[in-house]
Amino acid sequence: MESSVSFAPTRNRSSPSNIESRERSFVHLSQAEQAMLAGEAGPGLQMAMRLLVAVAESEDATHLVGVSAAHIDGCLYHGQSGIDFARALLEGGARVEVPTTLNVASIDMLHPELYRGDPQRARKSRELTDVYIELGCIPTWTCAPYQLPGRPSLGDQIAWGESNAIVFANSVLGARTNRYGDFIDICCAVTGRAPASGLHTDVGRLATAQIDVDVDDAVLDSDIAYPLLGYVIGGLVGSRVPAIVGLDDRATEDRLRALGAAAASSGAVAMFHAVGVTPEAPDIESASGGREPVERFGVSKTDLEGARRELNTGSADLGAVSLGTPHMSLTEIRALAALTGSKTAQVPFYVNTGRGVLAEAEKEGLTKDLERFGVTVVTDTCTYITPIMGAIAGSVMTNSAKWAHYAPANLGVEVIVGSMAECVISAASGEVLLGEDWE
Repeated sequence: MESSVSFAPTRNRSSPSNIESRERSFVHLSQAEQAMLAGEAGPGLQMAMRLLVAVAESEDATHLVGVSAAHIDGCLYHGQSGIDFARALLEGGARVEVPTTLNVASIDMLHPELYRGDPQRARKSRELTDVYIELGCIPTWTCAPYQLPGRPSLGDQIAWGESNAIVFANSVLGARTNRYGDFIDICCAVTGRAPASGLHTDVGRLATAQIDVDVDDAVLDSDIAYPLLGYVIGGLVGSRVPAIVGLDDRATEDRLRALGAAAASSGAVAMFHAVGVTPEAPDIESASGGREPVERFGVSKTDLEGARRELNTGSADLGAVSLGTPHMSLTEIRALAALTGSKTAQVPFYVNTGRGVLAEAEKEGLTKDLERFGVTVVTDTCTYITPIMGAIAGSVMTNSAKWAHYAPANLGVEVIVGSMAECVISAASGEVLLGEDWE
């Protein structure tokens, strides 16, 4: 068994009185971790460990935990600093210590002809992705790593980036990860460690807010209810862990994914419990540890309708449709193919999905149905972050509250939120057609 040492970072060096007036924090490191921090395994791992220890100290973590997997958000190009950081790790001898998947990139590498942006930015994005592959990451290029083989299981300690993936892993799979952003995610991957804080701990996973969902069966039967519910919840609880009461087995993985993605967009939710549905919440007592919630909220059909009105910024003039934010699952692609039938889209119709799911859809012959309808499949990225759609005359329709939340600012478009069926019907008619999904 390894012995450990304590690392006591010093903050506020210019203000000794501040240090003296507060309790000092200590992060206990194993011999292997101390060796990385001392640079014995190379400057790349030393840099990564220094950052992890600083984060751990800021979160009052007393030690680090070993992680069994990582998912990297830093592979999405935002500027030269992302390339410089990843290259510093690479040139410093660092390589990923655990299986590490990659989030979306800034371009569709399977369909590069779809890119309508700055060629220099595309080249920089390629440069960044190449560095992450050299670091040993798996070139998955999906925001839905939980759709890949070998996904984490209940209780697994992992280090995932990408907001929807984080909330899905914690909530639906019962794996354990904090919200890891750019740079920290790859530091966890190359060291195989993460700070023992927040959602990595038993206490940090307990619900501190309760959401009582009071809607009828027709609402719970509707796909669109779940992203709208997530959007409402995120606005109510912010970054807290909510326990949702009132859902049942109609809350499938795809529906819970839509809920979590929306809650992570309108708020900063990294985990929720759906009582009686998700693995750590067989009952409200388990979800909350027997404690009374700090706050309790009721959500009604009226609240969901209000969320839809808030997200709907466009008009009946339909310019395009975009589905698959997060990336569409194989189950969703099957449902879409069934809905299209003999119809033909009258406007551009985009489907975002992972290349792994696309390969499975091609094996089943589903992509032929989509092509007949007029679908453009986008992989490796998403239409709300990459210039793919071009100039749009009219509203863009989507079934994703996450897409609807971010696209107006990112793309300068107006948005209409509808169910998948409404999106298909609208695309086939060339105008926005919204029925009352739960009437």
